[in-house]
Amino acid sequence: MGISADPVDRQKTFDEENDLGFPLLSDPDREIARGFGVKRFGPLPNKRATFVIGRDRKILGIIKSELDMSGHADKALSILRVAVR
Repeated sequence: MGISADPVDRQKTFDEENDLGFPLLSDPDREIARGFGVKRFGPLPNKRATFVIGRDRKILGIIKSELDMSGHADKALSILRVAVR
C-alpha cells in the first residue's frame, strides 16, 4: 500500500494514470507520517521512505531516499525475499 498527504481525488488520478495495482491511503493531516518519523517541519512535504512490514506487524526494513524510487522497490523486494525463507 502507499500513503501520502495528497487528497483522495489526487491519489485516484495518480493511480488511474499509473495503474499501480495496490491501495493508496490519504494522510492529509500527516498523522501517519508523524508516527513513522517522516513528517517534516511545517508545510514541507514528508520525507520519502518505504517501510517493509511483516505479517506479524514488525518492521523488517526501512528504505530512505528522496530520489531513487526504483531503489525503494528493489530493496523492499530484497528484504521480503530474505523474510520469506
